[in-house]
Amino acid sequence: MQQTLFDKIWDAHIVKAVEGGQDAIYIDRHFIHEVTSPQAFDGLRRRGIPLARPKQTIATADHNVPTKNQHLPISEPLSRKQVDMLTQNCDEFGIELYGLGHKHQGIVHVIGPELGITQPGMTIVCGDSHTSTHGAFGSIAFGIGTSQVEQVFATQCLLLKKPKRMRITVDGELQKGVVSKDIILYIISKLTAAGGTGHFVEYAGSAIRSLSMEARMTICNMSIEMGARGGLIAPDETTFEYLRGRQFAPQGADFEAAIAKWQQLYSDPGASFDKEHRFDAADIGPMVTYGTNPGMGIRVSDPVPTENGASFSKSLEYMGIAAGQRLLGKKINHIFIGSCTNSRIEDLRLVADFVKGKQKAAGVSVMVVPGSKQVEAQAKAEGLDKILNAAGFEFREPGCSACLSMNEDKVPAGEYCVSTSNRNFEGRQGPGARTILASPLTAAAAAIAGEIVDVREVNG
Repeated sequence: MQQTLFDKIWDAHIVKAVEGGQDAIYIDRHFIHEVTSPQAFDGLRRRGIPLARPKQTIATADHNVPTKNQHLPISEPLSRKQVDMLTQNCDEFGIELYGLGHKHQGIVHVIGPELGITQPGMTIVCGDSHTSTHGAFGSIAFGIGTSQVEQVFATQCLLLKKPKRMRITVDGELQKGVVSKDIILYIISKLTAAGGTGHFVEYAGSAIRSLSMEARMTICNMSIEMGARGGLIAPDETTFEYLRGRQFAPQGADFEAAIAKWQQLYSDPGASFDKEHRFDAADIGPMVTYGTNPGMGIRVSDPVPTENGASFSKSLEYMGIAAGQRLLGKKINHIFIGSCTNSRIEDLRLVADFVKGKQKAAGVSVMVVPGSKQVEAQAKAEGLDKILNAAGFEFREPGCSACLSMNEDKVPAGEYCVSTSNRNFEGRQGPGARTILASPLTAAAAAIAGEIVDVREVNG
């Protein structure tokens, strides 16, 4: 029987098939942070049961942490309480914590891959929707709710119904100035924010294969934004070379043995998918969003669509954008470069390379937030921080930051932010904030111009 990559991994992790169409699935890696774990820990205490396998749980502080002066106590009371509770809970239950001040601290979906904790063929969960990021390694990775976090704590398993399978194939060569963020925003704009509902997506095709691991992570990260349960990409030599030598990856002969197993992780020729979509890479341009969900995206040179419907009109009203309007030349107030979507070293290199020798536009604030302490250290070792500071950008310390504004990093009401994050919901970056999603390259170009521009038409 021909199987998809998803089927192979899922079937290998079934502990027990349960009457009614669900499977008890074993979970290889469980990541936690300060937001969704406290209630789950309390659930264990109430029931008087231990954490089943603490060594397979990894914790970090990311959502509520400040991105300035991390050596000082957290000033915001709720954020301080949540981070303190994570520390106390991890101490009590014997969980490894990469808290503030630790050399491995960072956004949960950045540190897992860069440390080699994330590996092909695994099942990976976290109480965070963008856990799908880890699927770039050929793993089944998805976000879970607080009650499911408690289930994994208690049993190292989850009771799940197997999702449908979808394959999205992108073939051909990308245009100049088009990067992985543009690919996924384009796909979501075509399929809509609900187009993947009920499915787990496998990304394939020559354009996907040509991407680096960091770019693949961006693609898989935003699978959830089209309603999918998650996304994954079959591992290949690019995957193996990325993992080679990383701290928690297998080493030496064990690594070569692991590769032999990982090479079996692919969809068999003739494997059946519930849905298939194909796109030509040449059709994809630099993308921006104009509305209040990630499916409301356009190529930067295209006009905003004209549609009828109360929700569409409400979205444009919130954004202060008119149907039929072009966003080229639209003045912006803020730039945010960061989040689990685009805060890795390749993202920072791309931005620094573009802005080197340039200055940000007057009146525009630019915040660059690395995804982890390792990314921060590497950026400084390469002098990227100096290039960014010279351009008038503010280089900060790691955290989720203005992606969802659970700390002090907020966009003022009514002002526009070109953001490399993953969601543009109403108030996502602060009450009344207006978010325009884009790639790091498009964001960098907007910072220099003070307005939205087509990066293909400017000198980088």
